[in-house]
Amino acid sequence: MFKAILLSQTEDKKTRAELLELDDARLPDRDVTVNVAYSTLNYKDALAITGRGAVVRSWPLVPGIDLAGTVASSKHPDWQAGDAVVVTGWGLGENHWGGLTQRQRVDAGWLLKIPAPFTARSAMIIATAGFTAALCVQALQRHGLQPGDGEVLVTGAAGGVGSIAVALLAALGYTVVASTGRPHEADYLQGLGARRIVDRATLSEPAKPLQKEAWAGVVDTVGSHTLANACAQTRFYGAVAACGLAQGGDFPTTVMPFILRGVTLYGINSVFVPNAQRADAWALMAKHLDAKQLEVLSTEIGLSEVIDYAPRLIEGHVRGRTIVDVNR
Repeated sequence: MFKAILLSQTEDKKTRAELLELDDARLPDRDVTVNVAYSTLNYKDALAITGRGAVVRSWPLVPGIDLAGTVASSKHPDWQAGDAVVVTGWGLGENHWGGLTQRQRVDAGWLLKIPAPFTARSAMIIATAGFTAALCVQALQRHGLQPGDGEVLVTGAAGGVGSIAVALLAALGYTVVASTGRPHEADYLQGLGARRIVDRATLSEPAKPLQKEAWAGVVDTVGSHTLANACAQTRFYGAVAACGLAQGGDFPTTVMPFILRGVTLYGINSVFVPNAQRADAWALMAKHLDAKQLEVLSTEIGLSEVIDYAPRLIEGHVRGRTIVDVNR
């Protein structure tokens, strides 16, 4: 028997979230069984658990888009019992049973070995949020953005993706400007490497489609008017990596930044990414992120606390990353 959060749908189409004891017979029929040590609580997970967003595609479902632990058993030759593994994306917590459980069964192709110096716990401080941040940074690097080219803006900087983007960009030598609506987090963000802080209110309102040049590059986790303003303020031939929609899924802008300044907009999808690219992103983080610094990013809760904690995350009361010890 193992404990897991299970989401089901009531007759009136509302979401019921429960912490239950299940047995292995309930697990999906897949190649590799993992004893989960840590998972995470992300914005998408919180939407699923509270029923505030149309995240769940298959009922009943164990939520959680991330997991890390050790292989318990494997039908696939690539994986052996005892291997330390991490899984992010691939539809976990949406189409497939996810990580908010003490035990899970997954496809062999979804797994990566946890790279040194990370442990299961620190891998979950990174998880989908850090992986997404690394993909954004890699997009800017491929574009040709170099340290010294100018300021790089990170929006939603106090959130999970934003926090790791700030830390990773700063570690690589970029001049990082952090946008946040939480001025009390200024010391935290500067501790991660941000050179200065800007109020998100300066970016979140409707504005002109082309504005004064400011940013050599942008990592945007917010969407809507914030993304539109970031594009309008990006310098000639600069780049914007867009990966989130905390403000909204709309994009109220014009083609002006793209055809008059040659700005490039990169869309970042972290769910269905080839494993070779995943390994590269994790290697970048393993090389440049300080495992001790990651502790500053994280709040740890137990599996038993997740259901009550989820609304706080949606309401923007949580800084950085929320990791889940599934064994308490």
